[in-house]
Amino acid sequence: MYIEQIEKSMYDLICETSTNLPKDVRRAIRAAKEQENAGTRAAMSLDTIAKNINMADDKLSPICQDTGLPTFKIKTPISVNQLEIKEAIHRALIQATQDGKLRPNAVDSLTGDNSGNNIGTGIPVIKFEQWEKDYIEVKLILKGGGCENKNIQYSLPMELEGLGRAGRDLDGIRKCILHSVYQAQGYGCSAGFIGVGIGGDRASGYELAKDQLFREVDDINPNPKLADLEKYIMESANKLGIGTMGFGGEATLLGCKIGVMDRLPASFYVSVAYNCWAYRRTAVDINPETGDVIKWHYADGEKIRFEQDEQQAAEQQSTARTVELTAPVSEEQIRDLKVGDVVKINGLIYTGRDEIHKHLMDHDAPVDLDGQIIYHCGPVVLKDKEGNYEIVAAGPTTSAREEPYQGDIMKKFGVRAVIGKGGMGPKTLSALQEHGGVYLNAIGGAAQYYADCIQAVEGVDLLEFGIPEAMWHLRVEGFTAVVTMDSHGNSLHADVDKSSLEKLAQFKEPVFS
Repeated sequence: MYIEQIEKSMYDLICETSTNLPKDVRRAIRAAKEQENAGTRAAMSLDTIAKNINMADDKLSPICQDTGLPTFKIKTPISVNQLEIKEAIHRALIQATQDGKLRPNAVDSLTGDNSGNNIGTGIPVIKFEQWEKDYIEVKLILKGGGCENKNIQYSLPMELEGLGRAGRDLDGIRKCILHSVYQAQGYGCSAGFIGVGIGGDRASGYELAKDQLFREVDDINPNPKLADLEKYIMESANKLGIGTMGFGGEATLLGCKIGVMDRLPASFYVSVAYNCWAYRRTAVDINPETGDVIKWHYADGEKIRFEQDEQQAAEQQSTARTVELTAPVSEEQIRDLKVGDVVKINGLIYTGRDEIHKHLMDHDAPVDLDGQIIYHCGPVVLKDKEGNYEIVAAGPTTSAREEPYQGDIMKKFGVRAVIGKGGMGPKTLSALQEHGGVYLNAIGGAAQYYADCIQAVEGVDLLEFGIPEAMWHLRVEGFTAVVTMDSHGNSLHADVDKSSLEKLAQFKEPVFS
């Protein structure tokens, strides 16, 4: 049947998008690896990212554990039944979630309940458009929450930190885009990509910005002014020194695509959609009579596999001190750690995200957390026929969301270390110094790399919060992260933020007339 084949084609599209990074994105990551200085934290991070891409290929598993909010953009001939396609997409999403290709990400905004199958009110996002061509085009992007939270919209004219006044002209637009890269720092798993929408209203501006993310990374804007601006942004943003994961370095931005539309006289919006390095978007053309895929997009050129020989591995080896930790960890061990140290963790760690942190503020912990390690992670989990859990993907989530809770929880329960990405703020830094704690930055998006470190699931608590939000007890071996906030008041994140703001100021003077 036609509709059954449509469902299969949608399932294949979902799985391919989640597990296989497109060729143009791989080329951009390879270029970033080549320009980074060997032996640095950024080089180590890019090496981990490359390994993770290979592992996702080999295992046909999600590149990142945050498989995002599925957003479909579909163009159909007039004769096609769009309702049938929507139903086929829903069935394909449910199956892909059951198969561990997607994490259940549909959460009721009022109750906090997770549907468990990626179907909910307004989820997935499916937007149809009719056209006069005789085939169906389906585009899919899986954009995770960490990078989605770094989207930003500017209303011109306005004052921008480090850049001064941004007016309603091309130069004001330039300043907004540079500021958008600065404010993202390492929270959205840099090095990243941005889509920019100029004009429209608040809603259509963001829509235009996200549409730019479907362009090829190495295409050239047909509008000469925007082509010049895209080139300028790429050159300038990579002088900010934010680097991969916000660790500092040469590669901060891997792609910039800009679109423009008309606006109201009273409104001038510049909308920026930020996307992490795990830039998961794919598209297919489908035969409307058979439901078969007749073309895969982003398929031109070499599919890069990131092989590494022994000489390359030696060159990229970080020169930082490496320390092994096994929980329970003592205050003395924590006080010995300094920003820049590489930590390898063996033994038991516990996951904890938003719901867990909120819960622990008012309740006892389900386990003894004294001296233990909390991992900001919402994994992809499967359960076998014997009832055993398997962690399919397990990279870090953005830690900044836990800033209101983290310091209090560490002191209340005796937690000694926190693993996450993007760093945390002054409240947590103060608590680390007072209590004797440390923040460890794992490599965002490297969900296969870290899942490979997990030897066993030894238990789970608070599963009623849903799979991503439950507290998973994970036995790990060789789990690698970098100390970026220590118990002596030092924060790499604060340092990079300060230095990149100073570098941003060099772009204050007009460039485009």
